[in-house]
Parts: sequence; structure tokens; C-alpha cells
Amino acid sequence: MKKAVFLFVFICFGHSVIAQQRPQYTQYILNNFILNPAISGIENYIDVKAGYRSQWQGLSGAPETSYISIHAPIGNKFRYGTSTSVPEGGGSNPNNRSYLQNYMASEPHHGIGFTAVSDKAGPISRTDVNLNYAYHLGITEQINVSVGVAAGVSKIFLDRSQLILENPADQAIGTGNFNQFKPDLSAGIWLYGPRYFAGVSAQQLLKSPIGFSDDPETYNQGRKVPHFFATLGYKVYLGDDFAAIPSALLKVVSPVPVSVDVNLKLAYKDRFWVGGSYRKDDAFAGMAGFNVGSFMNIGYSYDVTTSGLNTVSNGSHEIVLGIFLNNRYKVTCPQKSW
Repeated sequence: MKKAVFLFVFICFGHSVIAQQRPQYTQYILNNFILNPAISGIENYIDVKAGYRSQWQGLSGAPETSYISIHAPIGNKFRYGTSTSVPEGGGSNPNNRSYLQNYMASEPHHGIGFTAVSDKAGPISRTDVNLNYAYHLGITEQINVSVGVAAGVSKIFLDRSQLILENPADQAIGTGNFNQFKPDLSAGIWLYGPRYFAGVSAQQLLKSPIGFSDDPETYNQGRKVPHFFATLGYKVYLGDDFAAIPSALLKVVSPVPVSVDVNLKLAYKDRFWVGGSYRKDDAFAGMAGFNVGSFMNIGYSYDVTTSGLNTVSNGSHEIVLGIFLNNRYKVTCPQKSW
């Protein structure tokens, strides 16, 4: 029965120290789209990202997360106009102070996207697939606001063979219904300009029940819990070729304590960056990445656990690979989402 109790803690409260049901990301700053659908179509190319995270190395059954995301703009005025504020053929570095002189808000346009996230922790695995839509509107000469929604389905699977129960016939687990499909809905708002961004979003807005018991009348079932995010960042130019980007993320998942991430990214031209992150009561992280021409970028982070799990965890690894498709302006790093 103890195993059953542990399982339902996982189901109802998630698999991180602060009890979340959605995966943890250290490099969300490299792909805020994974948290906020309002970013769909923010850049003037097809943005493809693939990520992998191995959390709490050395701990048996620790979470492993992988994802792929794709989003692109719709609207000829944006895709073929001067909304990227760079001449065709590239040549502009958004981490250069002179970039501010030519920056202008994007033309009104739509954005569409797709995300697929696979997350596994112990005997429970989950796959979330969502379609995303956003609309971007310039509210001043340099400031845009966008709103977005995402809808899809969550597949939640329990591998009963990985459980060792004191009572093999324990009805809290049951003997069937191990593969469940639940509807999913997210929404967000994003405000962005030449030197700053800010956004709020909510995931798992549909509180679908989750449980694997054959007797739901007797055994309480868990539920998907809404996750709320608020993030902001500001670009500080340290010279003609250097920029510092401090940012923060606030995460609210009731009824557990609020989670706070604080980050600092230091970028040199449009070539490479290094940074650090602190997640309250959880971890410190170091990050680094570089851009490969106008086609690809890559980022890596390593978390050092500071919670009570530091006695059994060797830290967490995360890698994110980005590809720019149909990049007609040959930009070498993101212009609107940095």
C-alpha cells in the first residue's frame, strides 16, 4: 500500500520538489514558447526546437523529459515586409546597441505552432500534444502584444510492472485502465519590445480527473492542476557587442509554495552566450550556448541540486537544439525573442 500512496503523490502532485505536474525546464529562456502559446509566430521564420532533460542524475526512476516545438508566422506583410528590421541577407545583431535605432514593432499577423512533450518519472509516463495559435498586434511603434491559446490531448500511462505492492490485488491501483487520454487547454499573453519582454500564461486549465483504481467511489482520484507562469526580462547593453539579459520566472501551482527562477544571460554579438540561474530552494545552474550561422543554435545547462535530494542526485542535464527554417533574412539569432 505504501507504493500505492507514493504513486498517487506522483499523480496528484507531480515529480519535482515543489510538487508540479508539468516538466521542469532550466532553459525556458531559450524557448519560452514551451510555456506560453502567445509566442507562436513571433519571428520571421519557422522556429524548430528540440529539447532533452535528464533530472536528478543517479536517482533511480528520476524524471526524463524530451520535447519538440515548431511555430511559424502567417501574414505576408510580416513575412515579406521589413518587420524583422534587418536588410535581406542579414547583417544585424540584436545584441548590438545600434539595433535599437532600427527596431520597429511587427506588422499585425497570426502565428501557429505545435508542441509534443514526453515526460517519464518512475512508473508514470505522460505525452502532451498541442496545437497553438497566436495573434500579434503592434500597440506602439516599437511595442507588440500577442495573445495565444493551445489545445490538445494528454496521454498518461502507468506501467504497473514497475510497482512492487504489499498486496498485488490492491484496489487503489487496480488491474486496468492504465492508459488514459485527457483534453488539455492553455492560454497566454506576451508583451515585447526592443529591450524587454513580459508574459503570463496558464497550462492545464481543464481540471481533468486522473486515477487508476478499479473502485473510484472508494479511492479518491487525483486531478490535473492548473499551472500559472509569469516571466519578464530586460536587455542591458554593456558595449557595442555585449548584452546582459536578466530575467525571472514566477510559477504558481496551488496548493504548493510559489517557485521563483532568476536568470542572467550574457551574450557576445550574435555568436555565443553564457549564463546562470537560481531556482529557489531547488538548484543553481550554469548555461552556455552558441549560434551556428543562420541555421542553428544550441544550448546546454547543468543544474546543481540544493534541495534535500542533493544527497542522492548528481545534478540535472538539459540540452536544447534550435533550427531556423525558411530564414529568408538570414538572421543569426532571434530578433524578437532573445
